[in-house]
Amino acid sequence: MKLEDIKKLKVTELRCKLKELRLDSRGLKADLVERLWSASEAVLSSEAPPAAPTDTTGLRSPPAEPAGAPLSEARLVKELRDSATQTDAGPGSPPAAAAAAPGRPPAAASAADGGAEPVKEPGPAEVRGRAFYEFKEEIRYKRAKSPPPPVESEEEEAHEADKVRLDPHCRHLHFEADADGRSGHPRFWAQYPLLWSGCRLTHGVQRGSVSFEVRLEKKLLTSRQEEEDVRERCGLRVGWSAADASLLLGEDELSFSYDGRGKKVSAGKEEQFGDSFSEGDIIGCFASFSTGGAVELSFHKNGNSMGVAFSLEPALLQGRPLFPHILCKSCSVRLHLEPAAPPWYPAPPGFTPLVALPVGQMVRSRPPATSRSNCEVVLMVGLPGSGKSFWAKTHMKQHPEKQFRLLGTEELLACMTRGGRREDMLQQASQCLTDLIKVAAETPGNYILDQCNIHFSARRHKLQRFAGFRRRVVVVFPSAAEWKRRLSQRQLSDGELIPETSLLKLQVSCSLPERQADLLEELQYVEQQQDGAQKLLQELKEEARRLLPHVPKEARKPRLYRKRPHPHGPTVLRRNQWAALPGWNCSGINMQPRYDGSCYYSGNENHW
Repeated sequence: MKLEDIKKLKVTELRCKLKELRLDSRGLKADLVERLWSASEAVLSSEAPPAAPTDTTGLRSPPAEPAGAPLSEARLVKELRDSATQTDAGPGSPPAAAAAAPGRPPAAASAADGGAEPVKEPGPAEVRGRAFYEFKEEIRYKRAKSPPPPVESEEEEAHEADKVRLDPHCRHLHFEADADGRSGHPRFWAQYPLLWSGCRLTHGVQRGSVSFEVRLEKKLLTSRQEEEDVRERCGLRVGWSAADASLLLGEDELSFSYDGRGKKVSAGKEEQFGDSFSEGDIIGCFASFSTGGAVELSFHKNGNSMGVAFSLEPALLQGRPLFPHILCKSCSVRLHLEPAAPPWYPAPPGFTPLVALPVGQMVRSRPPATSRSNCEVVLMVGLPGSGKSFWAKTHMKQHPEKQFRLLGTEELLACMTRGGRREDMLQQASQCLTDLIKVAAETPGNYILDQCNIHFSARRHKLQRFAGFRRRVVVVFPSAAEWKRRLSQRQLSDGELIPETSLLKLQVSCSLPERQADLLEELQYVEQQQDGAQKLLQELKEEARRLLPHVPKEARKPRLYRKRPHPHGPTVLRRNQWAALPGWNCSGINMQPRYDGSCYYSGNENHW
C-alpha cells in the first residue's frame, strides 16, 4: 500500500487495519498513518532478499543499519512536526516561545538573532534514535488521564515457600506466568512479536543429578503471521543459568541453553547441536554435579538423547547453584512441576526430577520485598546523552542487594531479534516500555526508569502510578560543554543522530523537577546543584528559541454562516445577517417572515 493511499483512509479505517495487524490503534491520525506505513514497509523489507549475511546471534540487536527503506524528507519533517511541536513547562517555569513551524523548512537566522546559523532539517539518510521515540511517548502523557490509586496486594508466599514454580520475581516483566506457576508465555506477543521473554524457576541445585522437562505448547501467531513464513517468528531456549546471570538465556557466561533451531548457546556463542523444536516437543534438561564441582549439562528431545552440550569446570561456577531457565518468543510453554504426576519421558538412571527432590537438596532464590512500602523506584531525568544510563548502571552495581530492574529502551532492544529496521524496533521498544511501566507499578520490586522524563506531565503520571513506593528522582544535568561532548560520543558509538530540530525542541520543552511532597520522597541533583541546573537550562532554552525558526500563525478563515440564535435569546441580528436565516426574505427594507413553523417573530425587529 502506498503512502498516498494510506493518507486517504479515515481514522476508523486506519484503526481497523492496525487492529488487524495487532498494532496499537491509539493516537492522532498522523501517528496512525505513520504506524501503518511503517508496518507495510516492514512487510516489504522482510519479503525482499537479504543484501548481507544475517547475524548469527538470534537475540542481539544489530548495529545501526543505514541501508533499508529510506525515509523521504517530507515524511521525516512531518514526523518531527507531529511529535515535537508541543511543549510542557512544569510549575513555575516561564512560558515557552513559539515552536517551529509545522512542515516548513527553517529560514536563515536574522541579524536580530545574533547571526545564529540556520537550523538544518535532517536528511533522508539520517537515523532517528532512542531520544526521538522516547520524546514522542512522553508527549502522550499530556493527554493521559491520571492513573487510578494503586491497590495494595501483598503476595502470600509463606505457605508455598517450598513449591517449585516459575519465579514471579526473577522474570522479564513482559513474561506472563499462569496462576499455577507451571506455564507461561510472552505478555505482548501480538503487539511486539520480536520480544524474547525469559523466566527462571524458584529453586535451583548445586549437587547431585537433577532434571526437569519443558513442553513447547503452542506457537502464538496472528492470522496474518500464520500465512507467512513462521520459521523465525517463534523461538524457545531451555537450559540452566546462575542466579546473577542475565534473563536472556544463553547470552551470559554463566547461562547455558539448548536453542530450538538445533543449536547450543552460551555467552552469545552458538554451535550446532541436536534437532530443532516444533509444537508438542518435550525437552528434557539434565545437570550432573560431580564431587569435585565439575558439571555436565545434557539434553533430550522427546525421550531421545541429544548428548552432552556443556562440560563446566569447577572454577567457572565456583560453587554457584544452577537454576532451570526458559526463554521464549511468540510461543507458550509448560513445565512438568507436579510432584505426584509421572514424568512425560523417563529420565536416565541416576537422575531425579527437580520437583521430587527433598527441600534440603534444593536452593531457594532470594525473593525481593513483596510490599510496596518496602520497594523503591528511581526516576531518571535529563536530556539525551547526559549520562543517565551510566549513573543507573553504576548505582545498580553499588547496591546489588536491592536487585534493581532497569527499565529502558536499550534493555528492550537487547530482547529483540533481527526482524526489521532499527527505527521500527526503536519505536516498538519505546511503546512497549510505556506498557511495562504500568506492569511494574503493579509488581512489587525495585525499579530504575531510564528515560529522559523531561516533561512535568510524564513525571507526574509515572510517579502517581508508583504511589506507595519510595519514589526518588535523580537529575543528571552536566555543564553545556560536557553534555555536548557526551552527546557526540554517544551518537558516534550508536550510529544514530538526533535531528537538530528535534533536539532544539527537546531543550525548549525540558523542565526540571522540584520538591513536591505528594509526588516524591527524595530529589537528588548530580553533577550540578538545582540552582545551577535551572540557570543552565534557561540558557539552553533561550539558545534553542533563537535557533528555531519563527513562522507566523496562519490567519483563520472567516465563517460563512453563524449559528442560528435561540428564538427567545437576547441576540440582536444586524440587517446583513437576516439573509442567513432560513425562512426570511430580505429583498426589501420591510422584511417579512415566511413562516414555516421553525421560528416565531414577536413583531419587533429587535426581539425574538
